Amino acid sequence: MPSIPLQRTLAISSLVYAASLWGLVWYPYRLLGEAGVGGIASSFFTYATPLLLIGWLHVRALHAARGRWPWLAALGLAAGWTNLAYVLAVLEGEVVRVLLLFYLSPLWTVLFARFLLHEKLNRAGVAVMALAAGGALAMLWQPDEWPLPANRAEWLGLSAGVMFAASNVISRHLDGVAEVAKSVSIWGGVMVLTMIALAFRPAELDFMASAATTTWLLLACVGIAIGSMTYAVQYGLARVPANQAIVIFLFELVVAAVAAYFLSDERMGVQEWVGAAMIVTASLFSGHMENDQSKESHHV
Repeated sequence: MPSIPLQRTLAISSLVYAASLWGLVWYPYRLLGEAGVGGIASSFFTYATPLLLIGWLHVRALHAARGRWPWLAALGLAAGWTNLAYVLAVLEGEVVRVLLLFYLSPLWTVLFARFLLHEKLNRAGVAVMALAAGGALAMLWQPDEWPLPANRAEWLGLSAGVMFAASNVISRHLDGVAEVAKSVSIWGGVMVLTMIALAFRPAELDFMASAATTTWLLLACVGIAIGSMTYAVQYGLARVPANQAIVIFLFELVVAAVAAYFLSDERMGVQEWVGAAMIVTASLFSGHMENDQSKESHHV
């Protein structure tokens, strides 16, 4: 059994790993889009992959958590919308702008964590949150315009951020439930929502008749990566306060911005880099966000 400091280090490292991969995963989804696989269909197959490959291994953990199935269902639906909306948003919009709106989620996390987890911010925590939000606003700000979503992709990104905050806090609320049970719930939630969406847009499955082997391989690889990210997130969230975790996740924004610079035509100016620097700084100080009493009550 790892020591408490080692557990904490592993938990934070797991969240950084997940954030880094999420900052890159938009690119293979765009490649799949170019190959004729729509966002709903690609989400369905990439989340079906871990569910079918390893989900069945965790039936016992799900059964053990049967008393908390309503909360697991809530987690699955919240995370399901997060992931589906995220994929659709990065396919349709500018990656950096979508993620900026997504990462206003620390503000929603503060509200959810306050009422569901009773996590209270200290003064340093308020400063960290202000710095993180200020970084996002600095990157979004345009003269004579409110920093609000400008199109469907950006509204999807914003809604994904709200549900991301909700799913993280619900996961934290499910303290004592095995991380693997939470992971299966998330994969299942995405599949339920994508199956409903595919019922209205069955043409998204037309690619299956002529898809190349490389397309199926890419779907499988993305699915495996998502499976590992889900495990990493749930491991980290079980050991890191929700308010701190959401700021660590902001690292995804920096990774995505750099990736967008090298992998697409999107470019970051001075304004975007200043905002990114503020977000990284907030991440570095995220460990001081809670009162000692709050930390003790949620210590794992």
